[in-house]
Amino acid sequence: MQISGENILLVSSVLLIAGVLIGKSSYRTGLPLLLIFLLVGMGFGIDGLGLRFDDMHTAQYVGMVALCIILFTGGTATAIKAVRPVVTPGLVLSTLGVVLTAALTGLFIFWLSGMSWTNIHFALIPSLLLAATMSSTDSASVFGLLGSHNVSLKQNLRPMLELESGSNDPMAYMLTIILIEAATMGGGLSAGDIALQLLMQFGIGTALGVGCGMLGVWLARTYRRIGSSGAAADDGAQSTAMISILATATVFLTFTLTDKLGGNGYLAVYICGIVFGNSRVPFKKSVGRFMDSLTWLAQIVVFIMLGLLVNPREMLSVAVVGLIIGVFMILVGRPLSVMLCLAPFRRITPRARMYVSWVGLRGAVPIIFATYPVVADVQGASQIFNIVFFVTILSLLVQGTTVIAAGRRLGLMEQSGPGEDAFGVDLADEHPTSLRTVVLTDDDLARGNTLRDMSLPEGSLVMMIRRDGRYIVPNGRRRLQPGDALLIIEESGD
Repeated sequence: MQISGENILLVSSVLLIAGVLIGKSSYRTGLPLLLIFLLVGMGFGIDGLGLRFDDMHTAQYVGMVALCIILFTGGTATAIKAVRPVVTPGLVLSTLGVVLTAALTGLFIFWLSGMSWTNIHFALIPSLLLAATMSSTDSASVFGLLGSHNVSLKQNLRPMLELESGSNDPMAYMLTIILIEAATMGGGLSAGDIALQLLMQFGIGTALGVGCGMLGVWLARTYRRIGSSGAAADDGAQSTAMISILATATVFLTFTLTDKLGGNGYLAVYICGIVFGNSRVPFKKSVGRFMDSLTWLAQIVVFIMLGLLVNPREMLSVAVVGLIIGVFMILVGRPLSVMLCLAPFRRITPRARMYVSWVGLRGAVPIIFATYPVVADVQGASQIFNIVFFVTILSLLVQGTTVIAAGRRLGLMEQSGPGEDAFGVDLADEHPTSLRTVVLTDDDLARGNTLRDMSLPEGSLVMMIRRDGRYIVPNGRRRLQPGDALLIIEESGD
């Protein structure tokens, strides 16, 4: 097919439509949704329908843009109140845990490279580099599967896993960049150089993340204030769209400024998202929905693109060593690093530690990071990329399909009712009201089965009832049943 703008749009639209429709089957098969998109890309690739895409520079750039959006949205979803009780173990996992996982796996790869029967022969630095690209985790697949089965995690595990997966990508990126420099400079980096680089990456990234997050909040409020002071009434839909655009622009401004000044752009973007998401921003829920949609688009594009990028025949050439490395990471590297990191935290139960060890899935980020050695022309970079791709697929297949079963086996799952988003109702953030959902039990109906019999707090009102997928407008005489979900609006002002 001749390369042209029209053909690129045609192929892209077909890939997106195929990925979304085929991805719907993931809820029935139990496969992580992002793995479906990866397999769709491979199916359309050079060994499938014959689409050729081998531009690592473009893949790295698209991955960088997508990762910025993904990290920012992850930051906005990180509620400070929820993560405060688990902030210390979460940050230990995302920093020391990444280093330990990379070190343990890197040393294993170096030992494996010395075996005469293997087809990889990495020195110590490339072995550590290969491990570093795979040292971060992806919780999006985990929580996507949990949400599709209407289950949640006990023992405050969700915020800890969200904090770990959102903040460990920058650490893995720093290790990857430092080890690439060491590999290309022939090991010429001193401990002082590494310490200085880490200090700059963390310091500048944190400072600009906070500063740009505050800038994004100020821009959103300023736009809203300008609209409210006009003669005509402010258009809420237009304000939502414009504030969403301001937020997106802030994401890329944060990354580029931080990168130019020598900081960690990914860390800055994540912190920027935390500041933005935990501040009072006009139309924040609607802006959040826009960013969620943009994040899904970014993830789909990246996974399909990475599926196109890989050559399955080349990947099969490293299948044996990839399988050995993947099994080591799943059964030894990740569990050992988690157990060491969480050893000081006595309140985290052994069952919770086992589950955290098991759900350390690999996602798009390791494959994106694996393009960096290729672009930097590191020796053995093509093998590094293929091994990372194979291990990612193995992780999604083995760990991704057992997320629910492992949680139930360890007694860490509980059924969750529908959230207020299930009702499709939204309120302006400026209103002194909030929404919550209550799923009725037999105990709730012990004193009577009508709304008049329920003792709702003053200032609360039932807006809607959800029963067996149907929506019912309530009144005082409506008979209620166990399992009914009530959408309640309540005053939340000062």
